[in-house]
Amino acid sequence: MTTTSTRVDRERLTASLSAAQTALLAQQRDDGHFCGELEGDSILESEYLLMKFILRQEHAARPDGSPGRATLEKIAEQLRRQQRPDGGWGQYPGSGVDLSATVKAYFALKLMGDDPTLEAMQAARAVIRANGGAEHCNSFTNFYLAALGQVPWSAVPAIPPEIVFLPRWSYFHLDTVSAWTRTMIMPLSIVATLQPTRRLETTDGIDELFIDEEERRRLTASRTPDRWSRFFLGIDRLLKIAGSGMPLRRIALRRVERWILARAGQDGPAATDGLGAIFPPMVSIQIALDALGYEPEHPARVRAEAELDALFIDDGTAIRIQPCFSPVWDTGIALYALTDCGMTEADEPACAAAAWLRAKECRHVGDWHRNVRGEVEPSGWYFEYHNAWYPDVDDTAMVAMSLRRTGGAANRRASARGVAWMLAMQNDDGGWAAFDRTRDRAILERIPFADHNAMQDPSCPDITGRVLECLAWHGLRRDHPAIDRAVAYIRSHQEPDGAFFGRWGVNYLYGTWQAVVGPVRCGIDPAEPWLERAGAWVRSVQQPDGGFGETANSYVDPAFRGQGPATASQTAWAAMTLLALAGPHDDAVERAMSWLMTHQLDERRAADPEENPDGDPAGSWAETQFTGTGFPEVFYLRYHLYRLYFPLMALGRYRAALQAAGEERPALKVRPKVVVG
Repeated sequence: MTTTSTRVDRERLTASLSAAQTALLAQQRDDGHFCGELEGDSILESEYLLMKFILRQEHAARPDGSPGRATLEKIAEQLRRQQRPDGGWGQYPGSGVDLSATVKAYFALKLMGDDPTLEAMQAARAVIRANGGAEHCNSFTNFYLAALGQVPWSAVPAIPPEIVFLPRWSYFHLDTVSAWTRTMIMPLSIVATLQPTRRLETTDGIDELFIDEEERRRLTASRTPDRWSRFFLGIDRLLKIAGSGMPLRRIALRRVERWILARAGQDGPAATDGLGAIFPPMVSIQIALDALGYEPEHPARVRAEAELDALFIDDGTAIRIQPCFSPVWDTGIALYALTDCGMTEADEPACAAAAWLRAKECRHVGDWHRNVRGEVEPSGWYFEYHNAWYPDVDDTAMVAMSLRRTGGAANRRASARGVAWMLAMQNDDGGWAAFDRTRDRAILERIPFADHNAMQDPSCPDITGRVLECLAWHGLRRDHPAIDRAVAYIRSHQEPDGAFFGRWGVNYLYGTWQAVVGPVRCGIDPAEPWLERAGAWVRSVQQPDGGFGETANSYVDPAFRGQGPATASQTAWAAMTLLALAGPHDDAVERAMSWLMTHQLDERRAADPEENPDGDPAGSWAETQFTGTGFPEVFYLRYHLYRLYFPLMALGRYRAALQAAGEERPALKVRPKVVVG
């Protein structure tokens, strides 16, 4: 139910918008794009260090000739900074101990020379043993442990390269798994087959982390006793028995090698910043190429190493490693926020951002085309600087509606191509997935190497909602068959309490925002019962001060949905949800907007390192929580621009809603020059 509250002070709103817009535009690069830091957890640093030891490169120079060991020392320092007070390492601030992350961190630091008798190392060891020992690590961790001689290869899942020969009708064909899984398992199939192993001195190993030697030799998934897991474990055993005796193995390895090299770092029409342009396959390809006999000086290895090292952020004493770059995503959202504040192609910042995005349109025919019915002109946008094999629906929707709203013939033409491509990517269930036209095959999650919890890429409500929002900006309404099917899909995935799961953002606040705004923009009546239930759930988790927050704990236990310290990004999502449902004079909307303005950094607060640990400028917001999702229950993300462009978007929409009601003068557009970044 909508209630009336004391109105938000309009002068304060204008000042808040102006400050936020100025802060965002200060982040724009000289060519028009935006790219904030993308932060993950400690596995990025630990896996990088372990990779270097597997490759025997712990003392090698970097591709640019700089001292390699000094770089590794800085990465190790970042690992030490991330250790929790209890001795373990986790997936995000406030998470429980992640056993696999803790084992990898301990092992990496020990190899780097940290004395096992140090208090920090003893604490880590105690945490590992208290959580069952290193024998309970996930399968991807065991690849590193096996390659360094700490577990036998029997503890690693078989990934036969012969999967490349499976017919397309096979349930386990490569086209049935997610794009990110494809890029991970193909190089790992080489590693699992060739089993490269570096034997360490006993004193450098981690025997002290294991409790049960028999379990140490077994595949982790073998402890999951359901029927399908037992079936796949039987297949795993048969594959290992067959081993190198399989008649087509050499041909299969050669074909896998060609597959990964075709998608590895390159320039031209299939440009990519590395295999999959994300950290896990960018690491795996280096180990795979080494196992195949490629010398360190080979151009493919040199480029792979340089692309991975480009993800470093060096603060002088430590190096953080990003999981990838996010420029297309950041620029698309930033441009959308600016259009929410009234900017168009007539404004230099919006014009420059749109031009940069148009140049990133993906015209390459990537893996996606194999699952699309009929012909569609290649289009779409990817997430990173270059990833031509893997444009994705989420980025395409974000960019296409940003370009459409910016205006101009060139922007409209590009966005129309993106829309046509997205329509061809709609799944049979009515929803959209991230990278492929696909369907849900739950059995795939029982395969032994599926413990990254994302073997497949099925439809999800958050992406489907964003696509609907994009289609609405292109004039499609609820009578369009694609929209009718998509709305039915979203409704079918509503939780009993009214919320929606968030696949790509934390969590139910994100999912509910996307699942609500898209259908409403397409003309679905906010008074429909399912939308009223969604709004009621959002109201039920608003905090007394007007803010909203949710931690990734809700992925582990749904009882935590909508609970956590209030954050600027999540308050913005919730505010935009309720604004779409109830309008600007709703009490919950006004309280959320007031929270955003109250918590915005002014000059004094921005200068306080305790209140603003990241050193954000005045006009932004301080936010240390992880509100992005990579793989639920496995890997989370902290987008450093989320705390700026989403609140700006919410405030801009709020002001536009007031203006539409005749209560606000036209939006003030801040137009500083585009800065060099």
